[in-house]
Amino acid sequence: MRNRLAIFADPMIAVLLFATAMAFALPASGDGRESAQSVSNIAIFVLFLVNGMRIARGEIARGFTNWKFFVPLFAFVFVAMPLMGLGLSHLAIGALPPMVALGFLYLGTLPSTIQSATSYTSLAGGNVALSVVGAALINIAGVFITAPLFALLAGNEAADIGSETVIRIGVILILPFILGQMVQGWTIEWLRDRKAQVAWLDRVVIGIAVYVAFSGAVGQGLATLFGATGWAIMIALVIAYLIAASGGAWITGGLLGIERKDRIAFLFAGAQKSVAIGAPLAAILFPAEVAGFVIAPLLLYHLLQLMIAAPVASMLADD
Repeated sequence: MRNRLAIFADPMIAVLLFATAMAFALPASGDGRESAQSVSNIAIFVLFLVNGMRIARGEIARGFTNWKFFVPLFAFVFVAMPLMGLGLSHLAIGALPPMVALGFLYLGTLPSTIQSATSYTSLAGGNVALSVVGAALINIAGVFITAPLFALLAGNEAADIGSETVIRIGVILILPFILGQMVQGWTIEWLRDRKAQVAWLDRVVIGIAVYVAFSGAVGQGLATLFGATGWAIMIALVIAYLIAASGGAWITGGLLGIERKDRIAFLFAGAQKSVAIGAPLAAILFPAEVAGFVIAPLLLYHLLQLMIAAPVASMLADD
């Protein structure tokens, strides 16, 4: 019997909470912050190398053949979700610190998360293979799309993606992924036999990136900028975003006439957002003292999506 109330079952929730608490209690500062940033960059490189090793090229190729599913999914993730984020960002201006308000737009431009989207699609009785390929394709696209899309919608004053940033993205995110794709013939089966260890690699790297980002924000007074009203507003906006995203993905799948199993895959691959891309990319796009503000809505959204995904998946499985 599935436990509808097992909202804290995903270890990622504990990792994110621990990393955030450590940033508030013992933030990295001065030379320590530079060292932590270097460790974070190396960890991100390793994570994307492993991602390249484990996402099969054949799955990517097969994904492009199901255009009736993937074209609407791409449009939902990279058009509808960013526009919703842009609207919430404008709504939050004045009520929240400017870079936190901008974080709603950043959240909207991110791809979906592979691991939890696939897990909850399976729990709900959806098309797991389609979910795996869909989330993988969106994550690959997100490496190339998120940064320029965010810069386009945010304006140059908010996101100056110059040559130095492009080089960092290429070296830390794209290069290791390509190298992983090149050697995956020798590594993919080995990694598949070690899914648990790979999952913990994801969590540890994300935890490091979150810790570094929030350390910078704490140093800039994040704790004092937020009162009870500010937290309530941000939580309310994130909940509204999550409801709109989940409801929009489910309704879109119905309007397109997608069969139920595929519609479940569309729901989780479309509405869930990836802190695995978001936290590392923010560390590259923004200075350390800014990144923590920008990813605040993302972390809250990610925590809430994990908390509600299990009961939602259980309800869909019981229908």
